Amino acid sequence: MVKQHFVAAVALGVFLTSTAWAQITSPSVIATPPQPTWSELTVPQKIVLAPLSDEWDSLESYRQKKWLGITARFSSLSPEEQRRIQGQMQEWRKLTPEERRVARENYRTASQLPAEKKQELKQKWEEYLNLPEEEKEKLKKQASRSPAKAGLPGTPASALSPGATLLLPPDPARASPLPPTAATPAKP
Repeated sequence: MVKQHFVAAVALGVFLTSTAWAQITSPSVIATPPQPTWSELTVPQKIVLAPLSDEWDSLESYRQKKWLGITARFSSLSPEEQRRIQGQMQEWRKLTPEERRVARENYRTASQLPAEKKQELKQKWEEYLNLPEEEKEKLKKQASRSPAKAGLPGTPASALSPGATLLLPPDPARASPLPPTAATPAKP
């Protein structure tokens, strides 16, 4: 009898502990203290975050914290990396909330890919970047007419969240490549 109660108590303890861990998995669940408003930012922070100035005060605290982390290491980046980050901020600002959601899903999906798939994706992106501007424009127009729901080669559909649209760099074998701004995995 004592043995049964002990087993039940251990099982209950494991259950309670595992459910507690399961509940603290999302950054939106973890409480992030309020971050400074735009008017409270330092001048160097405002310079780096200028592309986000219009929406800064409406961003979630954990997203503001992420961007402030980028500003903290911004000066240590090469000028090329600094331009790339600010360009990404400008592109991010142009995205609709739905496009941002898709970009975040794509980033999460891509970050979980095996190394060889990541390399394949990077190679395809580099191939796209080397295309002439006219070809890129043609591909953008094709993509805007028929957005593709697709996964990476060899990636099961179950790896994507339900209804997710994975935006990839163009593959000459694909009928509907997507525009580069949407294909670049944006970091939320």
